[in-house]
Parts: sequence; C-alpha cells; structure tokens
Amino acid sequence: MKIAHISDLHLGKRLNEFSLLEDQRYILNEIIKIIDDSQVDCVIIAGDVYDKSIPPVEAVEIFDNFLTCLARRKLHVLIISGNHDSAERMTFGAKLMSASGIHFAPVYKGKTEQVILEDKYGKINFYLLPFVKPSVVRPFFPEEKIETYTDAIRLIVKNMNVDKSQRNVIVAHQFVTGAERCESEEICVGGSENVDASVFDDFDYVALGHIHGSQKILKETVRYCGSPLKYSFSECDHKKSIPIVEINEKSNVKIDFAPLVPKLDLREIRGKYDEIMLKKNYENTNTEDYLHITLTDEYDIPEGFARLSSVFKNLMKLDYDNKRTKSVGEIDSDFENETLSPLELFQKFYNLQNNQHVNDEQNQILTSLISEIWGGSK
Repeated sequence: MKIAHISDLHLGKRLNEFSLLEDQRYILNEIIKIIDDSQVDCVIIAGDVYDKSIPPVEAVEIFDNFLTCLARRKLHVLIISGNHDSAERMTFGAKLMSASGIHFAPVYKGKTEQVILEDKYGKINFYLLPFVKPSVVRPFFPEEKIETYTDAIRLIVKNMNVDKSQRNVIVAHQFVTGAERCESEEICVGGSENVDASVFDDFDYVALGHIHGSQKILKETVRYCGSPLKYSFSECDHKKSIPIVEINEKSNVKIDFAPLVPKLDLREIRGKYDEIMLKKNYENTNTEDYLHITLTDEYDIPEGFARLSSVFKNLMKLDYDNKRTKSVGEIDSDFENETLSPLELFQKFYNLQNNQHVNDEQNQILTSLISEIWGGSK
C-alpha cells in the first residue's frame, strides 16, 4: 500500500497580517498532482488542518474542495484533529463521509478510532489518535496514574491492544522527544508536552503532525512530514516535501519524498539599502516572494519600508542591524546628569541610543538649536 503523509496545513493562517489563502489553495493543488503522479492508495492528514478552532469560511471551502478531489479519486483519507483544530467541528458529518472513504478521528472518549484497509499482503490497521492532553485522558482511566503526556499516550496505546504480528500504522499529533521545532509552532512552556518515542514501538509506521520541519525521530519510520508551506522566517531554509510511504509485507517499509514548490517563497535578505535596491542584485529573483529584510545601514532609511516595498511587493518585515540596535547602554540614575548642560545631555542620550558619538556637523546643528531655545545656554 502506498500512502501520502501530510499535516499542518493551517488553512486560514495569516503571517505578518498577510493572508496565505491563495498560497494554500495553490499548494493543495500541487499535492493533488503529486498524489496522482505517485498513484497512492491512501492519504494521511495528521492534524492542524486549520489554523484556528473556528476557521474562516474561505479556509473551510478550500479544505472541502481538497477532500472532494480526493474522494473523486476513490482514495482512503485518514484525518485527525491537531491542537489548532476543534475536534468537535472537524468531525461533523464524519459518519456520512466515511462511506466515501473519508475517515475522521472522532473526539477522544477513551477509545481510539481504528480503520482497517487491505492490499495484496492482507490487512493494515490504522489507528487515528487526535491531539490529546493528559487532562483529557484521565477521566476515562480514573484508576491509572497519568501525570505526563508520555503517561497518557502510553496508556492509550496499551488499550489499543495492537496485534504486533500484523501491519500497524498510527496517526498522531504530538511533540515527540527529540524533534526540532520552529517559531510557528505552538510551544508548551517547559517542554512538558514531550512524548517519549518508545510508546510507538509496536507500529510499522508512525505518521506524526505538529512539527513544521520534515524529520525522522530516532528511526526512519517515526516521522514528521512537516508543513507544506513555510509559516515562519525560522523555516526559510526548509525544503518542503511529502513522504510517500510504501508498506509491503510486515516490516518492509520504503519512504520516498516528493518535493513541494510554493507559489511564493518565504525569504530573508540582509545588507545595505543601496545594495539591496541595486537592480542587478534583485532582477533574477522573484520580487513577489514574502520577505524579511534586515538593513545594516547605520542610519534609518527615511520611509524605508515604503521604498523597499516599491520593488519587493510582499515585504513582511523590516529590521535594522547596526551599532544602534546592538547597543546595550543603560541610562545613569545618579545625580551626575543634573550637572550636565543641555548639549552634554543630548550627546550622552544620543550615544546611548545609537552606540556612537554625535559628529561635528550634528554638534553645530544642536548648538544652534540650543541657542535658540535656551538663549545661548550650552
């Protein structure tokens, strides 16, 4: 059986107040092309379908169209909710859709949804585990000690009664210890949501969602597929892809990766304003990409954001990295300041603010202004 593993679509997400709906619509169409080219039998969506528990209407429409395309291809689609989704809303109409091969994990109530599919090698058991917290699991096992996420998931898996002689796949949306995170992921303070990878030892493939960077955890068959798009500038170096997982007989799992190329990339540029705006330095790049520009000029460029946006249409963020921004100076709280003249006070403030001294030309301007304001006092 050949499986496409995707997750963390985050439909409806906005980045720096930019809507990504068109980019998401485009990348889902690219995923459909990969599914067709790879001739997969099953599609796994491992949580965080939406970016918010109450998604915008446009995001719901995009996902509806995506599922419709998959259903027309007679594919089995296995979907769980993530920490950004509302499990209750996600499962509306689930029983009706299961007849079309679209299987949603229900809200967790002490039992994990199991979907059994067959190929020429026999049955494959798919266990659909939506995102859960220990507090959600405790009421169903009042006699058990559940303190950590690992305790909760280990107990859930134990109660699945997995037959290790058969082929088994689990779909889960959790943070497994050892995964590398990105800024765009929701992080639990102190790392208390960690789940030990050993809880998944009984499965031939572990299809994980939650982490936006594609990666394996300890072994190839415990894997985050990553998000299909870059959702933070910490992901600029990511190469997005879809794992195409081929499960043959027991313990025979092969994984290939189909690259995903976005409509618009997320990039960072760094340098002086004049260099960045030099045509030869940008004419062979996509100036409509989403950009974070860091200027290294010592002085702020007047209307810098607007001027840069005239070339880079989707500039999201502008920063400076110079002596001023690196300054860690502190303002004195002693009585020395009371004895300083207005000019000396300004010079001191300017030095703290910009990590450099007032030059001769600036001193002349200041002296003239002070003379006008204070009647010659320096």
